[in-house]
Amino acid sequence: MKLNNKYYLLRHGEAKSNVENIVSCWPEKFHNPLTKKGVAKIERVAKELKNKNIDLIFSSPLLRTKQTAEIVAKTFGLKVKFDKRLRELGFGTFNNGSADKFINYFNSIKERIKKRTPGGENYVQVLKRVEGFLKDTDKKNKNKNILIVSHQAPLLLLLGKVIGEPIEKSMDGIVNAKGEKRITKGELIELN
Repeated sequence: MKLNNKYYLLRHGEAKSNVENIVSCWPEKFHNPLTKKGVAKIERVAKELKNKNIDLIFSSPLLRTKQTAEIVAKTFGLKVKFDKRLRELGFGTFNNGSADKFINYFNSIKERIKKRTPGGENYVQVLKRVEGFLKDTDKKNKNKNILIVSHQAPLLLLLGKVIGEPIEKSMDGIVNAKGEKRITKGELIELN
């Protein structure tokens, strides 16, 4: 996928939901801020980003991503633009519940590509909305350094789309720089 801008992806820092093993999407049903550890990690990432000359920051409007984006925005004196297309996967009836129960609803990660929880989303739907965001943003800007702050599934799907991986490979886990098959909390990735 040819892009007019340079993009960086940043997963939010550790949040209360991560520590308590809860899935949390829109609408937010409880106060889910970054933990102290999450804030510290994002403050370190913001320092790493200083030499990237970020021009624009887009973020999911969920609290944990808002806080992450705002920490980075202070470094550059920028205002964050929030876009609901960058939100977490819709967990439907599992929202605000046990992550284990959500995971056990599916027989495999691949099943989540097309199957969704009651009232939730599948990965095809998430890919469609994040791809729409990227196309719109890329069309409106040229030669900018853009930071996208979001959640693990939307970022993995976006990364996979840009590097030309099929959705099955993206969700099976694109290996990151540390050899992990996920985008870890507070991890920064150059998209292109």
